[in-house]
Amino acid sequence: MVDVAAEGGADAVKFQTFKAEKIATASAPKAQYQQQTTDKSESQLDMLKRLELSAGAFRELYDYCNSKRILFLSTPFDEESADLLDELGVVAFKIPSGEITNLPFLTHVARKGKPVILSTGMSWLGEVETAVRTLTETGNSSLAILHCVSNYPAEPRDANLMAMRTLSEAFGAPVGFSDHTLGMEVALAAVALGACVIEKHFTLDRDLPGPDHRASLEPREIKALVQGIRTVESALGDGRKVPQSAELNTASVARKSLAAAHDIPINTILSLEDVAVKRPGTGLVPSMMPFFLGRKVRVAVPKDSLLDFGMLS
Repeated sequence: MVDVAAEGGADAVKFQTFKAEKIATASAPKAQYQQQTTDKSESQLDMLKRLELSAGAFRELYDYCNSKRILFLSTPFDEESADLLDELGVVAFKIPSGEITNLPFLTHVARKGKPVILSTGMSWLGEVETAVRTLTETGNSSLAILHCVSNYPAEPRDANLMAMRTLSEAFGAPVGFSDHTLGMEVALAAVALGACVIEKHFTLDRDLPGPDHRASLEPREIKALVQGIRTVESALGDGRKVPQSAELNTASVARKSLAAAHDIPINTILSLEDVAVKRPGTGLVPSMMPFFLGRKVRVAVPKDSLLDFGMLS
């Protein structure tokens, strides 16, 4: 999976780091989507135990990511896991949506002084405000906030991408989108709306057993998503409405200039009937027509000649 992310052009590959016994009780049920994709008789705790990776595995993954020149990130779900990631040397912490109300955990992570990416699925704006205040009160103000809809897969109609603007205006922080919809369209739309971080689940094969595979992209789609994001980023520009250099040749052809409507004899006093507006656009702009009307030409002007000031007496 690291190879797929690196070859696909992703900036980072992110894992999940947790101690199953620290995050779920024996009686904690699975989410509905997890029940649909895994054994219903299995508890959430037992499922998490199957998926838990060892500290040694994370050290191996961290080193392998470095060898592939792709950023290693992982989401901690408990304090011990956050400590492990910190010891590994992660450059930032990703906070999952389910921990947004876990203020002691947020404080523990924020005190490490590293940038935080905060997911906000399932939350009200007031809960996000409390989480942001908890993080920043430690003195750690390096924060990005991800809008998120915590359903796997999520429906595009539930994406509510405009909430990114709400988060940006409310907190003045960079915003992004943690996307659980199928396909790539919604993620690309988020980039067009200003997302500077896109998080997307991916898998080697959507038919593999496990709770999240069906809501994930496959390898060829990861590459297409990254390419699409780069295209949208390049298309955003700086917001200034000015002609682009690539348009200049077209402007000279598609715009119009002042021209002689017919053969104009010498000493003619120009009227509307004498002046036409025609392509190319390499002459005087049509808005200058009033300057010519009522003026006398000092030379004969052939039909379709572009008018210039030297023709006037």
